[in-house]
Amino acid sequence: MYVLLHPIYMQPTTRTVSIRHFRENLTKFLKESQEKNVHFVVMRHSEPIAHVTPVHIDKNASLDQLEKDIARARKHVQEGKMYTPEQVRSILGL
Repeated sequence: MYVLLHPIYMQPTTRTVSIRHFRENLTKFLKESQEKNVHFVVMRHSEPIAHVTPVHIDKNASLDQLEKDIARARKHVQEGKMYTPEQVRSILGL
């Protein structure tokens, strides 16, 4: 019997890569980092300069938060708690 694990449950692997190779293959490395839980240490002249780690986002949690934000915004609109375009520009410093 085989069990497939989601990458976030797998032990992370750490690999070193030169800055030139990383720059030339950035998309490939980022995809591998996310899909296979691989960490990369980017090296310049045998010195580490960056550490790339995957970010794991729970899409369901993000959707739940979005639903809550929309419900709160709708409630504010019903209560008349809205900003005018001028107020938004002022808040943003535009």
